[in-house]
Amino acid sequence: MSGLVAAACLIGGVAGAQTILKASHQFPGGKGDIRDEMVQIIAREVTAANVGLEVQVYPGASLYKANDQWNAVTRGLLDMTSFPLDYASGRHPEFSATLMPGLVGNFDRAKRLNDSEFMTDIKKVIENAGALVISDAWLSGAFASKKGCITTPDTVKGQVIRAAGPAFEQMLVAAGASISSMPSSEIYTGMQTGVLDAANTSSASFVSFRLYEHAKCLTAPGENALWFMYEPVLISKKVFDSLNADQQNAIRAAGEKAEAFFNEEVRKGDQIMIDTYKKAGVEVVEMSKADYDAWLELAKQSSYKEFAEKVPGGDKLIEKALAVQ
Repeated sequence: MSGLVAAACLIGGVAGAQTILKASHQFPGGKGDIRDEMVQIIAREVTAANVGLEVQVYPGASLYKANDQWNAVTRGLLDMTSFPLDYASGRHPEFSATLMPGLVGNFDRAKRLNDSEFMTDIKKVIENAGALVISDAWLSGAFASKKGCITTPDTVKGQVIRAAGPAFEQMLVAAGASISSMPSSEIYTGMQTGVLDAANTSSASFVSFRLYEHAKCLTAPGENALWFMYEPVLISKKVFDSLNADQQNAIRAAGEKAEAFFNEEVRKGDQIMIDTYKKAGVEVVEMSKADYDAWLELAKQSSYKEFAEKVPGGDKLIEKALAVQ
């Protein structure tokens, strides 16, 4: 099985088999990015479980490029990944609901969504495609621009902006922006070379990819967080099913520990971002409730409408998400 490597080893003179899993993600390794930390926790916990299993982590798109990870993990070519799910919405349009403007709003609601009918439906699509979620993770996000502060829809007119997925792209186009699509790992180069005027991405990516080096103004999530994205840790179903019961239990337990760490630390990420950008001399603002409401109304006329019309069962999926209080 490609990606699942059995390495023979001798322990106390008795031959045993050490199964090695490869985990890939696009985020910087060893720099404090919370998604890298989650995968590193899983690797440490699996080793400590002593069930003949080891996880080798390949950060920074060093094993697979960001957009190649979904195909690799669902086919069993890659064992594990921390993956922004909306990146696969071209194959599974339902995933656009996991980066729908204004749908989540805050961390408490994001956590409640994990146990909702909405997420049951999303995880069914993930599993049918060939992967399993071992850790849930919702990250808040921000806007940054080289030209000025993004607050109301009018403020993006004429700017070339990177948005993480179709739903945000549709809303931003409706506001008068132009779109340049790319994974978050390429935003720095896009801003540096003038391909991008602005971007929205997670708070963690705004820090770990050092986007403050090119930004003039940052719009932090604040009390009116328009941007939340689901970025779970996934394991190949084909690979998981090939493991023995002890190894599967070790993976599940490690995933739970990584998720608990995430839930404890993620709220600190927005403040770390704000402090980092202020220290770099970047202006930091937040959207008012009126700004947020204007964006949400625009999203309902563009992103929500298109999702409901073009994705089978899309209207019901949105209803299930909105039903979570």
